[in-house]
Amino acid sequence: MPALNVARETNAAFAPTYTPVMVITGATSGIGQAITELFAQTTQGKAHIILVARNQAAADEIIASLPKPSSASQDHQYTYEFIRCDVTSMKSIHEMSKNLVQRLPKINFLVHCAGGIDFAGRVNTEEGLDTKLAFRYYSKFALSYDLLPLLRNAVKLKEKAAVVSVLGAGYAPDIDTNNLGMEQSYTGLKAISQSLAYVDVMTAEFARREPDIAWIHTYPGSVYTRGMLTIGGPAVQFGLSVLSPILKLTLIKKEDCAERILFILLSAGKGLGRYNEKGDDIGMKKFPATEAGEALFNHSVKATLCEEH
Repeated sequence: MPALNVARETNAAFAPTYTPVMVITGATSGIGQAITELFAQTTQGKAHIILVARNQAAADEIIASLPKPSSASQDHQYTYEFIRCDVTSMKSIHEMSKNLVQRLPKINFLVHCAGGIDFAGRVNTEEGLDTKLAFRYYSKFALSYDLLPLLRNAVKLKEKAAVVSVLGAGYAPDIDTNNLGMEQSYTGLKAISQSLAYVDVMTAEFARREPDIAWIHTYPGSVYTRGMLTIGGPAVQFGLSVLSPILKLTLIKKEDCAERILFILLSAGKGLGRYNEKGDDIGMKKFPATEAGEALFNHSVKATLCEEH
C-alpha cells in the first residue's frame, strides 16, 4: 500500500516535458472535482484540462479557482475548458467526442468519474438504455471507444496514455452474459452490481485490444461527498444529513482519494490495472469468472450506437 504522503510526493514531482491533456467526466463535484483541482495544482496550470459535466455555473467557479501558468506554452495548449454533456445520452457523448477528435492532437488521461447510486426500478433513456447502466457503464464505454484515436496519438508521441474508471474494482459479481443490458429480471440493486462487472470486463477487454494504453479500474472507497447525501429516498437522505458531521470525520476525504487516484494514473504501466481504495494493485482478485470480454464489447458497440473503427 503506497502511503498517502508517498502518493502526494510522487504526484507533486510530475513534470512532463509535454502539455498533458486530461478529459474528466463528473468534473464539477465530488471525486471528479477533487481530481480536476489536484491535477491543475500538480501541473501548476501547465495542462489542458477538459471538464465534462452538466453544471455550467459550477464549472465556471472551479475553473476560475484553478492555478494559472506562470508562462505561456509554446503550443498554446495551457487551458481549462468546460463541455456540457449528459453522459446518459449516447448521442451527446458521440457529438462531444467527434468535436474533440476533430480539434485535439491527443489525449493523455481520460478519467471517468461520472456515476451515482440509485436503487429505483428501471428507467430508460431516449435511446432505450437503462439510465443507471448508461450513467455507470455505457458512458464509459462509448467515450473510451470514441476517443481511442486521441489516446493512440499520445502513445505515438511516446507520452503517457491512460484511462481510469472510478467505480468498484474487486466488488463485482459474475457477469450475466444472457442478460446484457438488463432487459429481464431487473432490479436497481442488480443493475448497480452488474455495472461493476461490466466495467471490470470492459477495462480488461480494452487492455487486450489496446495494450499500449494503461486501462485502470479502481475502487475509491467510502468517500465523503455532497452527492452521497442524496442517495435513497427522503428518509435515507434525512438520516444521512443527521449523520453528516460524523461521516465527514470518519469517511475518506475526497482530496485524499484524488491523491491516490492521480498516483495510480501517473504510475500505472501499460495494460490492465485494478486497484483498491488504498492504491494496492489487486490483480485479478474477484474478477468476473465468466469469459465475456468479446460478447460485452460487441454488445456495447451496438447498444451505444458507436461507429465501428
